[in-house]
Amino acid sequence: MSDLTDNPPPPARFAYGRHTWKEVAHLLADLPCALAGFLYAVVTIALGAGLAVTVVGLPLLALGLSGARGMGRSERARARRLLGLHVETPSPLPRGHGFLAWVWSRVKDPVAWRSQLYGFVRLPWGVLTFGVTMVSLLVLWPVLPFVARGLANADRAMVRGLLSPSDELERRIAELESDRGVVVDTAAADLRRIERDLHDGAQARLVALAMGLGLAKEKVLDDPEAAAAMVDEAHGEVKLALQELRDLARGIHPAVLTDRGLDAALSSIAARCTVPVKVSVDLAERPAEAIEGIAYFTVSELLQNVSKHAKARSAAVDVWREEDRLMLQVRDDGVGGADLAAGRGLAGLTERLGAVDGVFVVDSPEGGPTSVTAELPWRTRSLPHP
Repeated sequence: MSDLTDNPPPPARFAYGRHTWKEVAHLLADLPCALAGFLYAVVTIALGAGLAVTVVGLPLLALGLSGARGMGRSERARARRLLGLHVETPSPLPRGHGFLAWVWSRVKDPVAWRSQLYGFVRLPWGVLTFGVTMVSLLVLWPVLPFVARGLANADRAMVRGLLSPSDELERRIAELESDRGVVVDTAAADLRRIERDLHDGAQARLVALAMGLGLAKEKVLDDPEAAAAMVDEAHGEVKLALQELRDLARGIHPAVLTDRGLDAALSSIAARCTVPVKVSVDLAERPAEAIEGIAYFTVSELLQNVSKHAKARSAAVDVWREEDRLMLQVRDDGVGGADLAAGRGLAGLTERLGAVDGVFVVDSPEGGPTSVTAELPWRTRSLPHP
């Protein structure tokens, strides 16, 4: 939140300079603006509360609160133009999924409610400032700059107190609510990918296997050699189907990660990489299961990128704990040029980590080397019993 030191008012002057006249204009406009804000707050809250028992009550209240945000925005702009006060803009509300989510996000919006409170308290203050300023213009002319400065400073404090973001927590809550939609979309995309892999892979092989075994059953008496060849082919299909199912299960959540933790799981990934990978995991205990999973899949995708695009001769994976954060870094000596904006893979990792309050940083100049650093919350869990 801004404080007085962030936006110091210009010093008071005996001369009637432009700052004084701007403050006077602001104080004289307080009354009509306060009257409009008071009427808006009373009407919107009365309608919303009075019709709350009906279907239209909450939507009307939500619309009124959305408008209150707009009135707060106009008051901040007025204070910026006439009082030289720059107040940080509150975080925008998440869009939400569906009409009910939209209504609920507006009804519980603290920024809008403080704007409505601002509209209530401004009416008596607007009457006071208008009256005192008019009297000063007519009677107390020599001390007008000081009177205007005192009243304007009270206005500044009121704008800061009611129309600025309450604290950093409010901003973080809005960001995390927005990120929750990313998590839902990612989970839905993963489910679609699993369904597609099952349908096009293992399921198709099992159907072909069933047909082959059916044909072999028909030929087992008439043509034993052909039946044996079909059974042998079916045996090969079974092996391929089992391998595809293992790969799919590993893509969902590998057993080695659950049973033995990140060290063993990342070593398993490194063994499948097309370049030599050195793995170093320095963890005295295990983080939360969800954090382990995100770290595993992050390293897995980064090493796949090394195999496909980096043209590297070697790579390294380092994992360690730093206070309440899980840190991981993947480096390679390839050609570099990795760009978050260029591919969906790195952008997807950024969104996945951001959804759990993580950080994802890529340093990959043209010509290499490439270093990717990820930071995740720790969230300790108990170790499983052996």
